[in-house]
Amino acid sequence: MKKIRVVVVDDSALVRSLLAEIINRQKDMECIGTANDPLIAREMIRELNPDVLTLDVEMPRMDGIDFLGRLMRLRPMPVVMISTLTERGAEVTMRALELGAVDFVAKPRIGLAEGIKDLSDQIVEKIRVAAAAHIRRLPTPAAGAAAEGTSAPRPEVKLLGRLSTEKLICIGSSTGGTEAIKEILTRMPADSPGIVITQHMPPGFTTSFAARLNSLCQITVQEAVHGERILPGHAYIAPGGKQFRIDRSGANYVAVVEDGEPVNRHKPSVEVLFKSCAQVVGRNAFGIMLTGMGNDGAKAMREMKDAGSYNYVQDEASCVVFGMPREAIAHGAADEVLPLTSIAPALLSRLSNTTDRYRV
Repeated sequence: MKKIRVVVVDDSALVRSLLAEIINRQKDMECIGTANDPLIAREMIRELNPDVLTLDVEMPRMDGIDFLGRLMRLRPMPVVMISTLTERGAEVTMRALELGAVDFVAKPRIGLAEGIKDLSDQIVEKIRVAAAAHIRRLPTPAAGAAAEGTSAPRPEVKLLGRLSTEKLICIGSSTGGTEAIKEILTRMPADSPGIVITQHMPPGFTTSFAARLNSLCQITVQEAVHGERILPGHAYIAPGGKQFRIDRSGANYVAVVEDGEPVNRHKPSVEVLFKSCAQVVGRNAFGIMLTGMGNDGAKAMREMKDAGSYNYVQDEASCVVFGMPREAIAHGAADEVLPLTSIAPALLSRLSNTTDRYRV
């Protein structure tokens, strides 16, 4: 069996040693080199041609984000970021995912050695997923483009008109999902139906994710808050480490955020959100399954379809990882399988043509 060849880049000798040890314990992977800064890593990549790179953010001589941006433009390859669990670490991680990193691992600030050992299963799983991911070259910034680290909002999109507040858009995603969600939400007009989202993400990162999206979108994007009403023109993201589902209070949809058990090993879980949408929203729901590893949400998306929802699933060619969409298709949950860039236009067209509107 061909092993996954990994280069570890981190300025901490302890972290390099721990990651190399974890990787070398696996039968299907090997650490072929370690580097304490990006300049050394650059030469190592040229010489060794690794399958996956693990990359720290804060390093000497060149920042990890600067290095990642150059790497994804010149020699794109699967990268797993090693991020510190801090507010700044979360913001930088969002930028790394935007630049093309496949995924990230949040290393603890204290108890580093034990913390990384505890994360060993997660680390090797993310390396395996990264090795099989679809990687795309980052475009070279055009002259006069927005400054590095910023993104210009999309031009204003056409309003839909007075849709029924019964409509609800339900989105699930995992690996590669942060950019896929951005592609959908930045195309949604200010009067779109309420949107509820579960993206697999650990605690401490969803706040930065929601804030970044909110700065780019015409709709309001925020973390879901327990008991809060789900409003049109708003998107609600499941907080990391919590389960998020929808309930009804009178005529309104409300968010339920609770410290439940993991489902399909995930917390938040797409299965939890989609199952509640099937039960509470029924034929007024639109389901969207985006890129991600595994099968979380596939069965519940079929339950949504059986309850009358209309469902979109991202196609293989545009996915970073096709696992969750593939499983949704296998369960017969998809009404349409579309490239990522076609999902929002198709949804908006269907919403524009709906007969279920308020009478003016």
